Amino acid sequence: MSNQALDQSRLENFLGQMVGDMSAAMGAIMTRIGERTGLYEALAGGGWLSSGEVAERAGCDARYVREWLGSQAAGGYVEYDADEDRFRLPDEHAAALVDEDSPFFMLGAFDLFASVWADEDRFVEAFRTGAGIGWHEHDHRLFRGTERFFRPGYRMHLVAEWIPALDGVEAKLKAGAKVADVGCGHGASTVIMAEAYPNSEFVGYDYHGDSITRARQVAAEAGLGERCVFEVATAQDFAGSGFDLVCNFDCLHDMGDPVGAASHTASALAPGGTYMIVEPIAGDSLADNLNPVGRMYYSASTVICTANALSQEPRTALGAQAGEPALRDVLQQAGFSHVRRAAETPFNMVLEARV
Repeated sequence: MSNQALDQSRLENFLGQMVGDMSAAMGAIMTRIGERTGLYEALAGGGWLSSGEVAERAGCDARYVREWLGSQAAGGYVEYDADEDRFRLPDEHAAALVDEDSPFFMLGAFDLFASVWADEDRFVEAFRTGAGIGWHEHDHRLFRGTERFFRPGYRMHLVAEWIPALDGVEAKLKAGAKVADVGCGHGASTVIMAEAYPNSEFVGYDYHGDSITRARQVAAEAGLGERCVFEVATAQDFAGSGFDLVCNFDCLHDMGDPVGAASHTASALAPGGTYMIVEPIAGDSLADNLNPVGRMYYSASTVICTANALSQEPRTALGAQAGEPALRDVLQQAGFSHVRRAAETPFNMVLEARV
């Protein structure tokens, strides 16, 4: 194709977009280094600091830190005073970069990015063969990163907004209810609920044994004892019945048999019980999801969510951007006659379903 055939303005705009993407990709590595070396922590609350002072506070080599600070300043993560040659981490940025208990903490996502880069060769092979990639087959950083990425949002919204938005559920939990968290991963959502509702009992289920081990550790550290237990099981065969509330947090779309999972949930609910499905926010069509959140979720879905679903029969791959109509169809096939969107955030939608 000759240069004369190209719209030069359009080409330049796209190349500029690609440069931005390349900058962000390299910057993501700097972000992980900043957390792992304690550089963000060294900057937090310190006011204006020289690069040498930052290095000394973090116990890192000054020359590396100087270069790293250049990257951070160019990316807008830290502020730079050229006259004084000093750097500062604004408190608002520290809320996202330093405090893991902050509802705005975002660094878990960068663990996810590291995990998918590590698994690149496996993804390429899957594209060529159509084979699935089970959750348990991924680089280990995916599991911890998922916990760290989703936990701040759950901590901010789950007890304060999502559960109160469900019809009659909060009153049951306060009085004493039986709850199943299916696809619980490291148990962040389960533990948050168990801490908030001391009269209720919680069981977390996940097919990934290492995640269940971690969840048990988290519950023990929180002092939740026998009120919050975890078992290895799939969404289609978890034990127990008479649950007042069954939850799926950001996982129904990952399952190769979502109808089977929802059907099993229907049979496990107590009369009048509620099924809460928390899913990634999405519009009803691909065209509705052409935005930065949609780009991130489609990308993650390609190599994590869809890949896992294709590893499980019958290989029904909803994808992370399935949208509410597709999710409603799954729930209705499973026997749920009442489905409504109870709440939403910039990252999630919350569906309430009853038989």
